[in-house]
Amino acid sequence: MRQTVKALNSIDQGIVFMLASAFISALNGAVAKVLGDDLSAMEIVFFRNIIGVMIILLTLRHTPALLPGGRLHLLLLRGLFGFSAMILFFYTITTIPLGEAITLNKTSPLFVAVLAYFLMKEHLNRYGILALIVGFTGVVFIARPTGIGMGFEHFLGLLGGFFAACAYATIKQIREIYDARIIVLSFVGLGTLLPLLLFAAAPFVDPPESLAFLFPRFTFPTAPEVWLLIAVMALISTLSQWLLTKAYTLGRAGIVGAVSYANIPFAVGFGIMLGDPFPDLWVWLGIGMIVAAGLLLKKG
Repeated sequence: MRQTVKALNSIDQGIVFMLASAFISALNGAVAKVLGDDLSAMEIVFFRNIIGVMIILLTLRHTPALLPGGRLHLLLLRGLFGFSAMILFFYTITTIPLGEAITLNKTSPLFVAVLAYFLMKEHLNRYGILALIVGFTGVVFIARPTGIGMGFEHFLGLLGGFFAACAYATIKQIREIYDARIIVLSFVGLGTLLPLLLFAAAPFVDPPESLAFLFPRFTFPTAPEVWLLIAVMALISTLSQWLLTKAYTLGRAGIVGAVSYANIPFAVGFGIMLGDPFPDLWVWLGIGMIVAAGLLLKKG
């Protein structure tokens, strides 16, 4: 009896931590959306990552990594996939309603299931197949329920979910040989270096309008409120990750993972506060289907 009560308390704490993480994650998206009025998506990515590089280097100086490493190409791929997912995520945050952008990013578990089936030969049971059908139908409802095409920004949001899945799949291959901080460093390091290269190339490149967000002219922010928002974003994104880790430590992964979808309604709320239109029935239906697909994958 005592063990049962202890287990329930552990699950309750995990749920509380995950709800806090989901709320702060949605708040982080809202801060990024506000920053989008003054900075390009690429600049937001750059400043977020350069702060991350400094934090990781400080922790490595205090406590060096012990794992041996190896398979450097996979480490670099993880960083490239992570950067690609982040720039597409922040770009969609600045161009479509916040709730829709975060929901499209939540399709990454669906892509993970597809990649695991084709690349790692993992079994895809009936729950997994149903999840893919339901989830990607939900994407259609969110992106353009009355037409045959998908808006470009929504497509980029979906592509960001795919790249996030690629990053997760790569982590599975290297987590036993690299310290977690080194894996994160590959992500934030490339997320700092690649924007610098794109900023440098911007004056010499004339990209099509659809890809112009990849080559913005760098403008150093001078307004104190912009720097304050950058600092807040760095702080709360770190806090959100800590809360998420704590949630999975204290609660059962299936229950805690299901609660993580709470960041979608939080994001919808923040988006409305920032001027996004209230989602119509089709968007709500799409959100519900993507959440249901994620829960089906956890059940399978």
